[in-house]
Amino acid sequence: MQVIDYYNCERQEYWLEQIKRSDWAAGQFLYELLSENKFKDAVGEKSKVLMLVNGDELISFCTYAEKDDIQPTTLTPWMGFVYTFPGHRGHHYMRELFLEVERLAKAEKVHDVFISTGHTGLYEKYGCEFYQMMKDMDGELSRVYRKHIDE
Repeated sequence: MQVIDYYNCERQEYWLEQIKRSDWAAGQFLYELLSENKFKDAVGEKSKVLMLVNGDELISFCTYAEKDDIQPTTLTPWMGFVYTFPGHRGHHYMRELFLEVERLAKAEKVHDVFISTGHTGLYEKYGCEFYQMMKDMDGELSRVYRKHIDE
């Protein structure tokens, strides 16, 4: 298995179609943003779409972005659109994406990465701490977690 960046990989169209296969509304929204070339406008020019792949199979994906669904805010960067395909859940494959996000954050000298979610008990497995409740762009309350990045 390896983590690849959608914007720096071969076969973008293939991987875009794999993202489209997700059974999650946010995954479909990510697909739309990418296919309409609006992703970086929405979340920041330096943002990345990270994909954990095994050969031609997409296992998990997430974004590492300047912005996410909590806006406006001064908190940045965000790990968003976090998704693992159903057949691969329960194996902690997200750990590989977290390691890549940590590597990117360290390279940028970032000390905290934030995650907005409705889940409780999922991100704690990866060293995240509950930060606070915040309103998302739809005005709904969201749990915001912080992953501290050690130097």
